[in-house]
Amino acid sequence: MTNPRELGLLADCESCFGLCCVALPFSASADFAVDKAAGEPCHNLRDDFRCSIHEGLRERGFPGCTVFDCFGAGQKVSRVTYEGRSWRAEPASARQMFAVFAVMRQLHELLWYLAEALALEAARPVREPLRRALAETERLTRERPDVLEKLDVAAHRAEVNELLLRAGELARAGLNGREHRGADLIGARLAKADLRGANLRGAYLIGADLRGADLRQADLIGADLRGADLSGADLTGSVFLTQAQVNAARGDSVTRLPAALTRPAHWASASQAAGQAASQAAGQVAGGRSGGGRGRQSAGRRSRRR
Repeated sequence: MTNPRELGLLADCESCFGLCCVALPFSASADFAVDKAAGEPCHNLRDDFRCSIHEGLRERGFPGCTVFDCFGAGQKVSRVTYEGRSWRAEPASARQMFAVFAVMRQLHELLWYLAEALALEAARPVREPLRRALAETERLTRERPDVLEKLDVAAHRAEVNELLLRAGELARAGLNGREHRGADLIGARLAKADLRGANLRGAYLIGADLRGADLRQADLIGADLRGADLSGADLTGSVFLTQAQVNAARGDSVTRLPAALTRPAHWASASQAAGQAASQAAGQVAGGRSGGGRGRQSAGRRSRRR
């Protein structure tokens, strides 16, 4: 079983106890309008675990909420691990439940990548170890809360990552793609760049100009695409790209995405994107004259570290 829906990897907020709205911290920034500590319910969370401003999160200063993806961990913890007993009904379970949610989210993310790797024809040489890793990861997601809370998820992630790295290499084999693993490409001008088969694992692409870039078969696992402009870019066949990464970027109606991902509702039309690009170019010229470009890049670095 490698279908994300069958594996329960698609978030179902109606079946969750609003765990991402409580367990996770955030700081007042371009992504969030206010500060919130870990374990503190967001002031927008209603008594029925629904968001009171869900339809207007971006307009109300919470775009960060719209790009988060728990990969279905929220409903797994709420309905399977804790069998429908909420942190509000049983306050004593709250601390542990929030810790388990953080672990479960990582396990579900690994399941997503493993399922994608198994679907890669090029990864056939490592298919059996990938299947075993998926089965073991799925087994771990069904452990008791006390086991999950103490799970060394970092060690398990490291083991799985070796397989994912090999799968990515096989998918890019023969393309002679560029090597940009972990590269600092914040604000980089990569419009129409040939990045087919590139290794962009963990690359910092915050605010990068990727308009019209060829990203086919590129390995994008862990790449930070916040604010990156993907207008007109071709990402078909890209490896390990998630919906959360796409949601964090900008694009338009002609951006090409892998079949498993959907075009975000906030993306501009092609004509709107062209207008935004013109404004951005004018701003870069003005910023270069005044020395402001470097300041914007520094702000991006601070955001990434946070």
